[in-house]
Amino acid sequence: MSNDNKYISKKEAQIKLQTYCAYRDRCHSEVRKKLIELKVFGDDLEDIIVALINDNFLNEERFAKSFARGKFRIKHWGRIKIKRELKFRRVSDYCIKQGMKEIEEDEYYKTALKLTTKYYQKQKGLEPLRRKKTYGYMMTKGYESSIINEILQDLRKQYNNG
Repeated sequence: MSNDNKYISKKEAQIKLQTYCAYRDRCHSEVRKKLIELKVFGDDLEDIIVALINDNFLNEERFAKSFARGKFRIKHWGRIKIKRELKFRRVSDYCIKQGMKEIEEDEYYKTALKLTTKYYQKQKGLEPLRRKKTYGYMMTKGYESSIINEILQDLRKQYNNG
């Protein structure tokens, strides 16, 4: 591309990043990476990030909340996976804690129950194997082992008595 080595002004970069942040919430590390891709470094990079924060285009707490809400409601991720992904994006512990408040306990348990039951019912073979496969699946989704075990215990009782 002929555009790769073209210098972009600080003002142009700021406008591009405002659009980038307005499209959906972003975390600081995504914005920093985008600025580096645009070949903006040093003081200019830091100034743009500060301006984006001051103009409320960039808000890491808001990002953590919408990320947690979205990954739980749309992808049905568990808390462990959501926290891990937020940490990977270098989101602060405070913001992660705020984000996790977006997931209601009751809704979380119902989602875990629905996912576990649906996956368990699809599995073939003897109960111990079905249980093991379901447990592994729910762990990859990021749910806590205590919740998975509790649900699997209930399912086993249900299927042995049914």
